[in-house]
Amino acid sequence: MVGLCVNVDHIATIRQARRAQEPDPVQAAMLVELAGASGITVHLREDRRHIQDRDVEILRRLVKTKLNLEMAATEEMIQIALALKPEMATLVPERREELTTEGGLDVHGHVDEVGRCVRRLREGGIAVSLFIDPEQDQLLAAAHAGANFVELHTGTYAEARDHKAQQAELARLIQSATAGRELGLLINAGHGLDYRNVGPIAAIQEVEELSIGHSIIARAVLVGLERAVREMLAAMATGGARCETRNSKLETRNSSREGR
Repeated sequence: MVGLCVNVDHIATIRQARRAQEPDPVQAAMLVELAGASGITVHLREDRRHIQDRDVEILRRLVKTKLNLEMAATEEMIQIALALKPEMATLVPERREELTTEGGLDVHGHVDEVGRCVRRLREGGIAVSLFIDPEQDQLLAAAHAGANFVELHTGTYAEARDHKAQQAELARLIQSATAGRELGLLINAGHGLDYRNVGPIAAIQEVEELSIGHSIIARAVLVGLERAVREMLAAMATGGARCETRNSKLETRNSSREGR
């Protein structure tokens, strides 16, 4: 089954709104792990708008699954990552004025710069993922830069206005996942995924793990964090089961035709 890496940034967002001690993203991460998630994601931003250095330091000591540090490809963040040594670092674009990450990293336009960052992190024993749009030139550049993983940006799929547009974006994601694996990249996906749209993405054969934050934390406000994570895992599993059912029906039809 595809893994689920839960982003707990929004817990820190609530805390920082009052500059208080609670809620604690570290406590949230422990509940997320207990609920069955395969990893914890945090984005340490340049402006420290939510997650703080202390949060990441404590998470590094306490997380039992996997810590994925989202970060800009800056010297400051490279030094922090090399000191903390999370299991994975995901390089993302970052602008101060954005509410959340908008679009994928332009690896194609900055392949040498990104490649240098990837090499330093990998030499430090950290697996590196690049958050990219599902485009062939970005996949080729990611492979050239030496990344272990790419995280395919699912935002356009998640924000599609109608079923036809969503299906077109899903097809693009499937094609990119296949192409990425052929290039030797491992495939993750994330951004904008929720309980209603996650199933088809979780069913993509090449996808190793999904990164989801906002929808789970929003649900947790109403039902609690552990239940919210378990409900997301169930939604992901339902998508995979539907895919297996479709494949089984297709194989049955093909077998019937061959027997005629």
